[in-house]
Amino acid sequence: MHNPPVSISLSSYGADLVRQHGQGRFIDLLAAAGASRIEWREELLTTEQPTELAAAARAQGLQSIFSSPLELWLAGQSRPNPALALALQRGEAFGSTWLKVSLGHFTDSNDLSALAQVLAASPVQLLVENDQTLQGGRIEPLQRFFTAVEHQALTVAMTFDIGNWQWQDQSAAVAARQLGRHVAYVHCKAVARRADGKLVAVPPGMTDLHLWEQLLKHMPPGVMRAAEYPLQGDDLLQLTASHVATLSRLGQSRREPVHV
Repeated sequence: MHNPPVSISLSSYGADLVRQHGQGRFIDLLAAAGASRIEWREELLTTEQPTELAAAARAQGLQSIFSSPLELWLAGQSRPNPALALALQRGEAFGSTWLKVSLGHFTDSNDLSALAQVLAASPVQLLVENDQTLQGGRIEPLQRFFTAVEHQALTVAMTFDIGNWQWQDQSAAVAARQLGRHVAYVHCKAVARRADGKLVAVPPGMTDLHLWEQLLKHMPPGVMRAAEYPLQGDDLLQLTASHVATLSRLGQSRREPVHV
């Protein structure tokens, strides 16, 4: 049985550490820990050279996802965000197979044919994530978007962030049932509420892992999944390897997975 592909979002190591060392410093760590994918974070880039990172990741056998904070649809505009084409180009420069963005302000008047034209010019596949905002972090607008994507036969898939639903007080279980078939990438993170009331991402406990198992039943078997929660400690290799192994086992009891 093949293990599903596991990615690590480099934000997991903390913004300060990643900016201090550069994202390329984590390539060997991820490969040694058994990860098969690396998620570059646009908001954490400093002076890194895309072609160097792409070559170094390929040399270690890692496939790449490029994560951008870009919103696909801007308020009041029918055409997709003008910055999308550049984000796709940057993703390609980083050797990425996928570009992850947020939905933004999707309405029924948005021009999906214009989106199709932008996507046709790039080999990078677009992944649209539920973020933590009112416009892009709720089930209903994402449902409407992916229904429209299906009607247009666009090659756009979903990044399903398990934890982000809580920022809008939405049920991850309901979201998985209604959106699971569109998912190509799962961001795994547990969420806790701090003493000041703020929600924060935390590593999973057994209850979280059980929930994630249930959510994955509504998604394609062997779907790509990522750690996007704090990976912090004295031995980052051991810690990362442990979480890669845990994530790769999720959903394995169900059926033979397929490669994404």
